[in-house]
Amino acid sequence: MAESKEKMETNPSYKTAIECLKKVEDPELNLDVWTLGLIYGIDIKDKNITITMTFTSPTCPYAPQLMAQIKYVLEDKGYKEPKIEITFEPVWEPSEEVKELLGLA
Repeated sequence: MAESKEKMETNPSYKTAIECLKKVEDPELNLDVWTLGLIYGIDIKDKNITITMTFTSPTCPYAPQLMAQIKYVLEDKGYKEPKIEITFEPVWEPSEEVKELLGLA
């Protein structure tokens, strides 16, 4: 089970994973996957990591590219064979902060 967002941000191994995720930018929205809220969970056991995430839409044309970039940045930090689980529940909705960053608020 993934930890809460608050716990993740204070745990050193989760902090490393989050910093990796902040390097992966959605090419359409020009914001990283962490800030966008596309990451629903991070589960770390030793050097194995599973990311539970969503996309801005089920038909996101950049899904394969985003997943490849996430795996690359995590492997670069020493995580072994990162796994990515995709879910659309709950459906992604931008937070008020993200709406402001995108100029929608």
